[in-house]
Amino acid sequence: MNEMREKEAISAYLKLLQAKGVVSAALHKRALFLDKISSNLAGKALDGIEYRTVIEDVMETIPADDWHENLTAAREFYPFWLKDIKAIAALNINPGFDINPVQWRPDQATLKSLTDSLVTEKFDISENWPLKAYTQALRHEGAEQSIVDTRVKLAKIILIRLRKAPEKNHKAYRTAVDLTLPLFNIKLNRRLFLVVVREFYHFWSGNPDAANMVFKDGSGNILL
Repeated sequence: MNEMREKEAISAYLKLLQAKGVVSAALHKRALFLDKISSNLAGKALDGIEYRTVIEDVMETIPADDWHENLTAAREFYPFWLKDIKAIAALNINPGFDINPVQWRPDQATLKSLTDSLVTEKFDISENWPLKAYTQALRHEGAEQSIVDTRVKLAKIILIRLRKAPEKNHKAYRTAVDLTLPLFNIKLNRRLFLVVVREFYHFWSGNPDAANMVFKDGSGNILL
């Protein structure tokens, strides 16, 4: 399969990162990951669903500790693969490239240990406020209690993962999410977690329009 399209896109992406000052070691890591997805992308239609499917399949072969770095590369590389000049330009102007990644990582855990801890875990005021607001928004949308309970449990898991983050910002949130995703062995559950953490982010970050973000996207897209 001819991978020329992918190789050109990878070269353009890495050259831009190099121009932005990304160190050689980081460039090498991203290049290795992109080489992995290159053969799977070759011949595929330039389509978001095709791209996401390839990324999901390749991520299954990636060590859990490397998920955040590699998902970051996959998100940034996407417009280069599409040759979407406008999207690339927007990324270049705005802080769209993760040139200085967060060094913090959430503690090692398993999904079982996190789930079991919810029975006795106590949440402080800053954690309870977004949880209550999220719960109310779900109920306002007519969600059944079982759905509310499941989604709030998943929101609690991300709060636990965020507890030792040095800063409260979108980069820490994304890092925590990306490094929690591989704990979900069942893809359907992983996608539900993605839906929840994207909804919950608006409550956690204090978005006054957060309630309007509930049940708006059920795709569980790993790249958003």
